[in-house]
Amino acid sequence: MAKRDYYEVLGVSKESSQDEIKSAYRKQALRYHPDRNPNNPEAEERFKEASEAYEVLSDEQKKAAYDRFGHAGVEGNFGRGGFQWSDFTHAGDFEDLFGDLLGGLFGGGGRRRRGPAGPPQGRDLKIAIELTLEEIAAGVEKKIKLSRQQRCETCKGSGAREGSAKETCKTCGGLGQVQQVARSFFGQTMVVTPCPTCNGEGSMIRDRCRDCEGEGLKRGTTQLTVRIPAGVSSGNYIPLRGQGDAGPRGGPPGDCLVFIEEKEHPHFSRQGNDVHYHLPLSFSQAALGDEVEVPTLTGKARLKIQPGTQSGRVLRLARQGIPEVEGRGVGDQLVDVVVITPSHLNEQQRRLFEELARLEQRQAAEEGKSFFDKMREAFGG
Repeated sequence: MAKRDYYEVLGVSKESSQDEIKSAYRKQALRYHPDRNPNNPEAEERFKEASEAYEVLSDEQKKAAYDRFGHAGVEGNFGRGGFQWSDFTHAGDFEDLFGDLLGGLFGGGGRRRRGPAGPPQGRDLKIAIELTLEEIAAGVEKKIKLSRQQRCETCKGSGAREGSAKETCKTCGGLGQVQQVARSFFGQTMVVTPCPTCNGEGSMIRDRCRDCEGEGLKRGTTQLTVRIPAGVSSGNYIPLRGQGDAGPRGGPPGDCLVFIEEKEHPHFSRQGNDVHYHLPLSFSQAALGDEVEVPTLTGKARLKIQPGTQSGRVLRLARQGIPEVEGRGVGDQLVDVVVITPSHLNEQQRRLFEELARLEQRQAAEEGKSFFDKMREAFGG
């Protein structure tokens, strides 16, 4: 089966920069990596194909040879130095490479990893906070109560009974890793895997703490304060670094991810950074004009209604919406005019509307056309 063009594989052009090539490869590798697609031969093949294309196009000399001679210009070079399949066979390595694509919107970066040997990191925790549009527009500080795994005070998080100590793992000599020779698509390679005896920690606990049964953890409750910047949206999250579950046996803590949810507002609806407000007007207000008071996210504002304002017209209150998260601008408040047709008339109102109808008919007759003829013309009839 003929190989596909490397530029086609990564979805880039010959003029693409190295940064663009790298970014395109990361997207492909993130999508097709075997850790995310277990038991999927097609995804594995796509990952290999993207990795092969990237090794060539990320090397200026190989790229030049490929541009000039095609696949023949780089035959026999692939897999020698640089990229190796084994570099990406473990989830930890995958996480290191693509950490910048996995971070939160307000914290950046992926999870911190433990070293080659050591206890595992604690779990990330997720919590949702509901905010009103007023809180989103202004920014706010919120206190949250969090139930999480915390360090066992009896053993100080080590998991070992008082007076005892951890023992170095004899299988890996404290490294937490073992090496194995494996066959792969690119030939025979050396694969590094976590030590199966100590689960990659490099040490063993023989005499466990009775309070935590060797885990070094006890569940507890804490209160945290989170500062939420103005302009956030539903689905955004703020990472509180190191505020998740403590890691077992002294491992580093995870993070707490605070997800934002918008409360439904009784008066406003949000569209991007603009907010909409429906303003009901009577016939007389729309026809004669008026000055009305409308609510805003920060208080109230006076709004002038021009005579002859039609239902459906949108009036704008500049900079009365939601600010950008980065502080580069503020949205507007859009006031949607709705002229209300009265459904129930009292006698006085009925007489006034009948008098208005007679005046309209008289005016139309004087101009030689009926009111309804003029209406049809106005609407293209």
